[in-house]
Amino acid sequence: MRVSTARQGASGLGLEAQRAAVQAHAAAAGMVVVSEYVEVESGKRDDRPQLAAALAACRLHKATLLIAKLDRLSRSVRTLSAIMDSGVEFHCADNPHANRLTLHLMAAMAEYEREMISQRTKAALAAAKARGVKLGNPNGAAHLRDKCHEGVAASAAARKARAVADAEALAPTLTDIGLDQSNAAIARQLNARGLPAPSGGVWRAGQVRRVRLRCTEAN
Repeated sequence: MRVSTARQGASGLGLEAQRAAVQAHAAAAGMVVVSEYVEVESGKRDDRPQLAAALAACRLHKATLLIAKLDRLSRSVRTLSAIMDSGVEFHCADNPHANRLTLHLMAAMAEYEREMISQRTKAALAAAKARGVKLGNPNGAAHLRDKCHEGVAASAAARKARAVADAEALAPTLTDIGLDQSNAAIARQLNARGLPAPSGGVWRAGQVRRVRLRCTEAN
């Protein structure tokens, strides 16, 4: 849930209606609300600590991010992209059909002006070419191979970053259980608490060991 000003947050204006919408949506969908996060932030800001905390909780519980009002989610392309790249599923109480495609459309509208700039740049390059100016890469298609390698590396980095983020979300729970315990003992505790493993099944000692290593790498 989000309101834009401290006055709205203090008075509860809008929050009660949003909370009622969330509870109604959860009840209709047979969902259980794990945690509630309230933001008092501008929708234009990229730094959204409560949204980040909500995403971390979703990764921890393999839960769905439920937004009270779609139009209050964000007007920042960077924030929308972060949600899409997080791997967290998304529902909206006031628009049950909203999904990742909806976020893409919101981001597309926000980047409309950027596309217009690109088109103007292309037109200027075409005019330069017509005047006889040489354009293009003198190395031919060699740069495409380099870009391919860069893309593979970026994909691997993104998967590793997501795994580290999931591990960091679980770190407080591991501390609460006790890091002095064996990986097998921690796995049993995680299963007892009903927390799903990264693959969605039950926790095993090897998975706990990898998560602890990722937490160490992140620090």
